[in-house]
Amino acid sequence: MVFFYFLAALSCWFGIQSLLNGLRYAAYLRRETSRALPQFHPFASVIAPGRGLEQGLSDNLRTLLDQDYPRYEVLFVFDALDDPAVRVVEELTALSAIKTQVVIAGPATDSGQKVHNLRVAVTMVDPQSEVLVFVDTDARPGKNWLQHLVAPLADETIGASTGYRWFFPQRGGIASRLRGVWNASVASALGSDTAKNFCWGGSTAIRRATFEKLEVSERWRGSVSDDFTITRVLKEARLPIHFTPRCLVASVGDCDCKELLEFTTRQIKITRVYAPHLWLALLLGSALFAIVFFGGLVLLILQILQILSPSFILPLALLIIFTLGATKSFIRWRAINIPHDQYRSSLRRDLLAHIFLWPIASLLYLINAISAGFSRRITWRGITYELKSPTEAVIISREF
Repeated sequence: MVFFYFLAALSCWFGIQSLLNGLRYAAYLRRETSRALPQFHPFASVIAPGRGLEQGLSDNLRTLLDQDYPRYEVLFVFDALDDPAVRVVEELTALSAIKTQVVIAGPATDSGQKVHNLRVAVTMVDPQSEVLVFVDTDARPGKNWLQHLVAPLADETIGASTGYRWFFPQRGGIASRLRGVWNASVASALGSDTAKNFCWGGSTAIRRATFEKLEVSERWRGSVSDDFTITRVLKEARLPIHFTPRCLVASVGDCDCKELLEFTTRQIKITRVYAPHLWLALLLGSALFAIVFFGGLVLLILQILQILSPSFILPLALLIIFTLGATKSFIRWRAINIPHDQYRSSLRRDLLAHIFLWPIASLLYLINAISAGFSRRITWRGITYELKSPTEAVIISREF
């Protein structure tokens, strides 16, 4: 029990550090969302790679054509003309005054399909374009998303401006809400430290000149992860990544338990290949938490059953650990209300999930990390890849 209490003390210390990070994150969100935007509106090319239909696709894509931004174009990129999403795009663009293109990139051979789509699309942007903006088709940006994402690039020393996703379940359910809680901990890893920030491919803007100077398109060759790769390129160039809280875009939809496990494990497998140091830290951290918290619950039950001698230290330690995590979750949830004020009712419905499900999300991280240690095979948008290395991905099969 002495060793267990040592681990519990260590877990409490990590919990305190995590809570402090949560406070810094909330302060950053409040500070950044109250700051005036610079008047910087260069012509921007928004590139949206897609494959197949998904929940809310029409609503998601419609927001890209209704941005409060003076001059921009949208390129919708697919690997095949018979993709059912192409028809959705055609119906939307027929009613829009925004300049658009439907780009057919063809099947990928030496990289992930999304990366292949991006590499083709960047060669077809308008010649006057000064900023490249990348967005995922499962994101639902607000009306001011583009101007908020581009604005930080007024500072030419900034390498890229990025946002992240926040999941909003529609019907609810334990799997959908757990996905949101799991994802929230990644969202709060971004903040004021530009050296530690990372680009999220679903909402990133970069000056075209910077993109071409760093030869990002060539560095994407052989990669499956557009965001990990561009993050690495920018860090090698010592260019800061600015996190833009107003670009924490909504991702609206639901999932079942199978989809939850597939999504979360895929993210960690990609992390295992592209950032093994982060995967190792996740594995060790989540293992420590699982041993202390869930192992402690087992020991507490044994004490209640009088199989072990009772001690007030054990329930106190568990209470402290849970309270630290729940408090951080609440602080993070409250801060997210600032950029997502239009989703206040949905956020209120999710509050209890964020407070009480975070230990389950931590356990899920451990399961993901263990799975990633044994397999590098992922399925993404109907295509199965074997991730050989950060620069080599082998396509195993295609569903369509």
